[in-house]
Parts: sequence; C-alpha cells; structure tokens
Amino acid sequence: MVAVSEEPTLFIWAGGAGSFRRLIDAFYDRVERDDLLSPLFPGGVGEEHRVHVTLWWVEVFGGPAQYTDSLGGYRRMVDHHRDLAITPEQRFRFVTLMRHAADDADLPADPEFRAAFAGYLEWGTLLAEQNSQPGTNVVEQAPVPRWGWGVAPPYQP
Repeated sequence: MVAVSEEPTLFIWAGGAGSFRRLIDAFYDRVERDDLLSPLFPGGVGEEHRVHVTLWWVEVFGGPAQYTDSLGGYRRMVDHHRDLAITPEQRFRFVTLMRHAADDADLPADPEFRAAFAGYLEWGTLLAEQNSQPGTNVVEQAPVPRWGWGVAPPYQP
C-alpha cells in the first residue's frame, strides 16, 4: 500500500502567516496609490487594519482562527462593509490589485493555488459588494469561510 500524504491547506502551501502579511501589505500599498479604491480609506490604511485583514485571510485560507477568536469573526467583517456601496468597478479593481499583490508578495504561482486564490477573490468580493449596498438584508451570523483547493488540489508527484 502506498502512503498518501495529507493535503496541505492553502495557508501552508502559501508559506504561512508571513506570506499573507506580505500579500496584505503589497495590496494596501497599491490601494493607497489607486484613484478608485483609496477614497474608501481616507488617510491611508493603518497598521491595525492591515493586521486585522491579515488575520482574516490567514483564517480563511486554513490557518489559525485568530480573527474569529479575537475580533468577532464573520459578523465583524460584514459590519466593516455595511453601507460602503461598493461598485462593480471597485470590486473588479480590488480583485485586480489583489492578484498583482499576490505576485508582489511572491505567493505560489502554481495554477492550482492561483485558481483557489482567484476563486476566493471572486466569491468574497461579490459577497462584499452585495453586503455593502445600503438597505441590503445581509446574513448576520455565519462562520468564517475556510477556503480549500476546490476541484484542483496541488499536484504532488
């Protein structure tokens, strides 16, 4: 019988918490220079926000549940997006800048990881856009998503 190694989480595959911090810093550095997204962050993106968003991404991609344990989980993230009225153009720019930031942060470039990464970006930004519209009836309580490989787990010879 051949032993099958356990499938790594996206968090492990990406290189752990440090990789996600590089991602978030690269992303918000781009956001601060962007004419469409920077108005959502008057005065820039501070250290506390960067730390909190890093914790979210770490948890979503299979790392420790610190965002839930220390910051309130899904409800807190939803509350941050309420009434922002995110436009489709802003959502698309977010996705674009985050994909560039993944390159800037040297996240794995294999198709399997990037497909899972892109899948979360699409899902998460569509949900954020919907939840940000004034008067929208949002789901108040839900678990933080735990994103996985989807249909294309990593190839391990």
